[in-house]
Amino acid sequence: MTAQFPAARPRRLRRTSPMRRMVAGTRLHPAELVLPMFVKEGIDEPNPIGSMPGVFQHTRDSLRKAAHEAAEAGVGGLILFGIPAVKDARGSAGDDPDGIVQQGVADLVAEVGDAMVVMTDTCLDEFTDHGHCGVLTAGGEVDNDATLERYAAVAVAQARAGSQVIAPSGMMDGQVAAIRAALDAEGFEQVPILAYSAKYASAFYGPFREAAECAPQFGDRNAYQQDPAGPVGEALREVRLDLAEGADAVMVKPALLYLDILRQVRDEVDVPVAAYQISGEYAMIEAAAANGWIDRDRAIMESLVAIRRAGADMILTYWATEAARRLR
Repeated sequence: MTAQFPAARPRRLRRTSPMRRMVAGTRLHPAELVLPMFVKEGIDEPNPIGSMPGVFQHTRDSLRKAAHEAAEAGVGGLILFGIPAVKDARGSAGDDPDGIVQQGVADLVAEVGDAMVVMTDTCLDEFTDHGHCGVLTAGGEVDNDATLERYAAVAVAQARAGSQVIAPSGMMDGQVAAIRAALDAEGFEQVPILAYSAKYASAFYGPFREAAECAPQFGDRNAYQQDPAGPVGEALREVRLDLAEGADAVMVKPALLYLDILRQVRDEVDVPVAAYQISGEYAMIEAAAANGWIDRDRAIMESLVAIRRAGADMILTYWATEAARRLR
């Protein structure tokens, strides 16, 4: 400090909106936002998600329309989740060439693939009848290595359908290496992997599980997702492992409750870092605003600025289109 009050008055740089805008240290841009989208097989009209006002399970037609609106707003990317009409123990719909995700990806690439990045979540929970993220053993545990084979097959099917980024989210050990090898073997060396590297077993996923119809039918996911109170350095270990296996970018999920982890990851790596503002974070703000307890628009933008300030290069958010319009 070179001066003290009254010579030093930090409020001088906060007095007007143009002044605050000029000196802002954190800026949001629409291209940094990624919109998660849900497409459901066998429906004729979009289904609203009760716990996530403004979010829908889309038909293929409404998916294209919503994607076009996001592109017009300047949103940088989309990430697609699918709900099949039929589920089974191994998640067969996940790598079905005619599966709902593959159809949805093809639709999105045709509609907006030149204007924004079309990504796919690569997991099994939306496709399995038991709701877990992998193949089960006879004892009901998720079989890590058998699941890797399924992830590899799903990733290749998504890439063949046109997915421009593969995003494995299941938190299986070795998932990035298995997917990278499978993609390369099938001629998809240029398709990048955005790894859900630090994904925590959060209580805030509930609304998403309604949207994706993927709640576990027994037990929980604590044996493969990270413990919120887990070992010091565990997140960075997971990130380093994914990068060593070939990840091109990494993600922290959830976002707002794990800003400390996001900052650690951003300071550690030299690749793009994404953060997922999850369904529970979305639902909390929407619910509080609906009750008149907070200013909805300000809360949305403040939450996004916080995630950006903590180090996210990309933010997955259900408000992507709305926020992008406001930013423009």
